[in-house]
Amino acid sequence: MTDFSSLLQPDLGQPARLIEVVHPDAFDNWLSAQPPRVRAMVAAQKLSGKAGNKAILPGDGPDDWHALLVCDEVESSPWRIASQGENLPEGTYRLKDGDVGAAGLGWLLAQHRFDRYRKDDKPTGARILLTRDVARIEETVRLAGAVAKVRDLVNLGASDLGPAELEKEAEALAASHGATLTVTRGDALEQGFPMIHIVGQAATRARAPRLIELEWGDPAHPRLAIIGKGVCFDSGGLDIKPSSGMRLMKKDMGGAAHALALAGLIMGGRLKVRLHLLIPAVENAIAGNAFRPGDVLPTRQGLTVENTNTDAEGRLILGDALTRAGEEKPDLIIDFATLTGAARVALGPDLPATFANDDALAATLLAAGRAVHDPLWQLPLWDGYDDMLKSDIADLVNAPDSGFAGTITAALFLRRFVPKGTPWVHLDTFAWRPTAKPARPKGGEALGLRAVWDMLKRRYARS
Repeated sequence: MTDFSSLLQPDLGQPARLIEVVHPDAFDNWLSAQPPRVRAMVAAQKLSGKAGNKAILPGDGPDDWHALLVCDEVESSPWRIASQGENLPEGTYRLKDGDVGAAGLGWLLAQHRFDRYRKDDKPTGARILLTRDVARIEETVRLAGAVAKVRDLVNLGASDLGPAELEKEAEALAASHGATLTVTRGDALEQGFPMIHIVGQAATRARAPRLIELEWGDPAHPRLAIIGKGVCFDSGGLDIKPSSGMRLMKKDMGGAAHALALAGLIMGGRLKVRLHLLIPAVENAIAGNAFRPGDVLPTRQGLTVENTNTDAEGRLILGDALTRAGEEKPDLIIDFATLTGAARVALGPDLPATFANDDALAATLLAAGRAVHDPLWQLPLWDGYDDMLKSDIADLVNAPDSGFAGTITAALFLRRFVPKGTPWVHLDTFAWRPTAKPARPKGGEALGLRAVWDMLKRRYARS
């Protein structure tokens, strides 16, 4: 893991090169005020004043230079100077005008690399950014670490990240914060969490299913349940995916990655909660004992589910986890899941489909997403589609045959396992970035994490 703490430091007046940020609308006026040598350099590099233009500009001495960035990002954006964090030479920098603010996050993440499987041919030195907002450094560093944790876990190949490895991640997290870890597997899982067991039963013994639970905090504080879908690889089961659909299914544990990272933020931030982290960890594999289309599955809650599609397995394991969370009468339940392709068809890769059974809670969360530039998009828990979950032989089906409103019907399925009256949020997130942007490389991505963290900080004051 990148040592982010060394990359954002207090500004005590130490020597540093300047980064000058100019808005495209102000570029012409800025250029006209520059000395001839700077105007000549701008002309030589054919800078037009378009957002994204950047250059190294000369100063008065032979070794005197500063960096120019033309940027139309608002000052509250974490990505405002991210391209500079990626491209400038190693050294120490400060912004010429204003302070770092939220942009510190992008600066840090621009220097994170997932290098598990290959060595960087061109290693670069540290690029340090100075800030006068010293009180914000620790929070920014921890947040960068949480985002990097999601990215790293999602980027791992399934050969290196199965249910046992997710358990080890939770074990290390518990040890770091003095939390209690409980893992249910084997016969106890089959009896107590039958849907988690059934979905994962076809995997090898080394990749056997389990429910991972972590608890932390003062029992007198409000109970907060965080759940993450931990399908470490999804073949689709007997309703097998085509190769194109299976290609990225190492990322089907992206919900678990978000939940682990968020739990670390909650404990590191000392929020006044009794945290209950739940990760149902499975591999949806194919073998002679794989669950079948048409099977009727028992659940921890007592409902029966007619399995109409073995590739709709994520909602099954989440159902048992939601039931377990609800038994402790939590103040709030939040689940993260890479749940439906329908969400991506509707909203694309950037926007997690967000559902909530409380309008005020939803409004608060959406506002938090806007504030920290981690956007969400709410979809309805449309009661009229609840009939699509009817079964002729069981209490409900896991996936309607019609294919209509797939994201909504998946959320309605999960709602059946949430206790009435318990506030609940469900984020159907992609956990992946298909194209790179500054400080946001192609690959695993935290989408919705920062929005939820910002909302929780406001809801549960730090101790």
